[in-house]
Amino acid sequence: MSVLYELFCRIVALLVLRSRRDRSKDVEILVLRKQLEVLRRQVPRPRLEPRDRIVLAGLSRVLTRRRWPVFFVTPDTLVRWHRNLVARHWTYPHRSPGRPRLNDQLRALVVRLAVENPMWGYRRVHGELVGLNYRVAASTVWSILHKAGIDPSPQRRGPTWREFLHAQAHQVIACDFFTVDTLTLQRLYVLFFIELDRRRVHLAGITKHPTGDWTVQQARNLIDSFTGSAGFLIRDRDAKFVTAFDTIFASEHIAIIKTPIRTPVANAYAERWIGTVRRECIDRLLIIGEAHLRRILDEYIAHYNQHRPHRALDQHPPAATDNKSCANATVANRRRVQRDPILGGLINEYRHAA
Repeated sequence: MSVLYELFCRIVALLVLRSRRDRSKDVEILVLRKQLEVLRRQVPRPRLEPRDRIVLAGLSRVLTRRRWPVFFVTPDTLVRWHRNLVARHWTYPHRSPGRPRLNDQLRALVVRLAVENPMWGYRRVHGELVGLNYRVAASTVWSILHKAGIDPSPQRRGPTWREFLHAQAHQVIACDFFTVDTLTLQRLYVLFFIELDRRRVHLAGITKHPTGDWTVQQARNLIDSFTGSAGFLIRDRDAKFVTAFDTIFASEHIAIIKTPIRTPVANAYAERWIGTVRRECIDRLLIIGEAHLRRILDEYIAHYNQHRPHRALDQHPPAATDNKSCANATVANRRRVQRDPILGGLINEYRHAA
């Protein structure tokens, strides 16, 4: 449109020029030649836009060749412009090889997951996409978020205590306490167990007054879950883990491994899960009392075990490792992804709509 407008203006100017007297034309030509001489001294090589080249090339067709020196470009330049124009007209558009372009729906879904879950980094978003059976690389998710102006969260480093756990992870469980302060400044103690091979978490109990007898009773209630599947239990040297607590596990041939004093990294998997439940749940809520905390932890642990992807499990949730068919499940409808809010929308789960 800009070229057509430029041509229209030139035609109107030509018609106006034709209607003027010869004497005024001669004076104007002398003025323009002087201005051109001054400009050539100041600008040795002017910069032309495509529309300027079209106008000059068009005027060269109506101007005799002996008058071409009035142009500030050489005749060879005018001919070269015409050759380039013909070449671009008959050249097919070039398509650069590479990966196929991602579906716009997938791009929108990646941005949606990141916007609706500010606490998630690109690895967490990638795990959610794997759970929805989308085949996409984690680096692609990072690139989509970066282009959308969303800064991916920094990658957190994993545990460093590895000597024994990697060799016997399928037989190792760990336990630990963590505390939660309620709205009335009352401190609650939470005892949990975690299976290191599948990262499955078990809530043992919540109490205001943790004693040795209470800890022993929680062990009795939960020991059947580990019978025949565990060979070692990692715990710290807290006084609440009394001798009777160790005896219950020893009766099921589960050896006790005590961590060194003031070395929480020796129980890295349990400490890592405490950090996870605090970042994603506890630190973002006001806890009213023990019953409230139990409902919250039951709902979060169900989400953690049954839906939340884990990088050590190839982005599958802990409970999904028992069912091999879930990895090969086909998706009937990929056109709509439905969100299921957890804990009143504090956490979101995504699945394909029926």
